[in-house]
Amino acid sequence: MTHRRSLAHTGLWAVAYTAATVAGRATVMDDANLSLVWPAAGIAVLWFSRQRRSPLFWLDVTALAVITVVVNTATRATPALAVVYVAANLAQAMTFVHLIRRWRPGLWGAGGSGQLRSPPDLWALLAAAFAATAVGAAVGPTTVWLMTGEYSWASTSVWLSRNTASILLVGAAGFVVGPLLSRGDAGWRAAARQIGTARRRTVAEYVALVACSTGAYLAGFAYSHGLPLAFLLIGVTVWAGARLCTSFVALHNLTAGVIVVLFTLHGTGPFAEIGNLATRAVVAQLFVTLTAVIGLSLALGRDERAALLAELAADKAELAAQREQASQRAELLRAIIDSTADGLAVLDPTGRVTLRNPAAIRLLGGQVTPPGEPIRAAHYGFCHLDGTPLTDAEMPHARALAGEDLKDEDFLIRNPGVPEGRVLSVRATTLLDGAGERSAVVLFHDVTAERRHRDELTNFAGVVAHDLLNPVTTIEGFSDFAGEALAALPDGPEVAEARDGLARVHRAAVRMRLLIDGLLAYTTARDATVATVPVNLGQLVTEVTVARLDAAIAAGRPVPRFIVGDLPPVRADPMLIRQLLDNLIGNAVKYIAPDVTPELTVTAEPADDLVRIRIADNGIGIPAGQHEAIFGNFHRAHGTAKYAGTGLGLAICKRIVERHGGTIEAADNPAGGSVFTFTLPPVPGSPQVARARAEEQSWTEPRR
Repeated sequence: MTHRRSLAHTGLWAVAYTAATVAGRATVMDDANLSLVWPAAGIAVLWFSRQRRSPLFWLDVTALAVITVVVNTATRATPALAVVYVAANLAQAMTFVHLIRRWRPGLWGAGGSGQLRSPPDLWALLAAAFAATAVGAAVGPTTVWLMTGEYSWASTSVWLSRNTASILLVGAAGFVVGPLLSRGDAGWRAAARQIGTARRRTVAEYVALVACSTGAYLAGFAYSHGLPLAFLLIGVTVWAGARLCTSFVALHNLTAGVIVVLFTLHGTGPFAEIGNLATRAVVAQLFVTLTAVIGLSLALGRDERAALLAELAADKAELAAQREQASQRAELLRAIIDSTADGLAVLDPTGRVTLRNPAAIRLLGGQVTPPGEPIRAAHYGFCHLDGTPLTDAEMPHARALAGEDLKDEDFLIRNPGVPEGRVLSVRATTLLDGAGERSAVVLFHDVTAERRHRDELTNFAGVVAHDLLNPVTTIEGFSDFAGEALAALPDGPEVAEARDGLARVHRAAVRMRLLIDGLLAYTTARDATVATVPVNLGQLVTEVTVARLDAAIAAGRPVPRFIVGDLPPVRADPMLIRQLLDNLIGNAVKYIAPDVTPELTVTAEPADDLVRIRIADNGIGIPAGQHEAIFGNFHRAHGTAKYAGTGLGLAICKRIVERHGGTIEAADNPAGGSVFTFTLPPVPGSPQVARARAEEQSWTEPRR
């Protein structure tokens, strides 16, 4: 707020406060300077509430003090008494400002911009008014007592009642009308729109209330003829509070208070008949306060209820919109699920179907389990690829609910709907619903045509490989025969050249055989059916290591040393896992430095829901930067003729591990050599390996 604007506001408030002070002093009832009303108390709290953050707030305090002294001394109050009134009014106003800003900081004048909106706002206003008045009474009458030596309980009671009523009536009107006025032209236009859009019935009700209020006050105060007719005012107050807007109720209460005071001052009405002036003032102010509280509490309670109903209606509309959006999303999701070519089924823990799309019914040959019954393997004709029927416990959903994660496992379906049989690739997993109950989600994909095409390619590759091996075998045989013939000839330049060329042909034929064997092995690892069963990993490692020991002894090479820890059973294809182990162990024995005895350590440990197998060797290691590249097709980390190979061995290993849902990686062995680590799924229910306990196995006749 600028200084100029603040100064203008100070001037306006000073004028209003001067008028209120003069009006209050005009109601002095006796020589004791007891005023019947003191509207200046209400103006003061509004003044300081609005100007509290003004840069010229000290000017507001000075203006209030000067006006209080001037008006009081001009109306026959002593200068000392005027100074007491200054201190009391300042203490009263500052106390109210502090309390209302603390209790209701969102109100206009208390740091916010809101109106009185609920009964709690009214109770906070009333409590702050009474507390502030009590502080003012403690300063004013108490100081007078200290000055005169005589304490007047009558003055204290009048101070409490009139100032509380003034702050309540004037403050309520200010806190209701003030936010509208502070908006300037926009606020006035909004008020005009509300009046302009009011229904004729509402306008008529306002007019009727004004007429009834006028009649009630005239009957109760002007023409009562001694009859206690003031109770009629409660009726119009209840009418206004229950039916009309809060702003009108606040102004109605303020007008009613002015009317009561005027009639009482002129000696008419029920309160004018009270002989004691202090009692007359207290009773009149209590009446005004009571009617104001009744009217405002009814109006604010109605406003709060209307706001809550509006909020409830908004929440209900939002909820309806969200429900409509959810319904639309559900319909869209249902349409997507129903239109997909792959089958989808959701089953509860008991095996009952809770959701399935048309594709699932079609892929399963149109077979449908009766509602409420769990599905049975025999009902749908679920079989292994070799034609062996599945048990109910081997069904995909049962295995998923048991904790197994199925990924692209193939099953054969044969029933009256598909008598020729259909191969489905199945995925199954679990999900939790809102109640925490697990359900199985099963996806079906028809791979019959893909498998037929793949089998045709595999058969073609087998035929081609067989046809290629025949000439390779012929080349190897005749090169051996020619080599033997050349060996019998005397040495000479031509013979040496022929022997060298023949050796090159023989090596090329050997490489061709290795390449064909590698391609066949890679095709098998990539395309062969993965028939997973419980596999005794320890026994399989023993068989592979025994074969390597026998080969080393037969060839006269250094006998490898194997250290094998406790290996748990895994669920895998035994033929593919044998091929995996044979490649990794064979590489460890093969890629070894001269005059070094191969040494391998095979251990296992749990890895979340998998088993991690670790094969560490003391070989020549992996060149830097090639730890991932070595798993690519035809990649050879050591391309020298000393370490022959096709570059397909580790690619085959990676494919085998991935087809079992695991991963494989290579790293350097801190002790020298390499470490290959891969994961495989464990057998459900089997104990995991707590810690790998390596036990050296050095065999002449290896342990079986």
